[in-house]
Amino acid sequence: MALFKCSMCGFEKETRCKPKECPECKAKDSFTKVEVKAAEDAAEGKKTTKRCCKSKE
Repeated sequence: MALFKCSMCGFEKETRCKPKECPECKAKDSFTKVEVKAAEDAAEGKKTTKRCCKSKE
């Protein structure tokens, strides 16, 4: 399942397919996919940046 958010009103819906119309504001094709992992980490205050190199000792 994926999380989709309406760009017009902010309504969120968890579903397999991108909704065609927002049930709240009736906007058509206004949903964008939200990265669930990044959203969960942000809510918990975790940083999502990764280091690409090992530090030298």
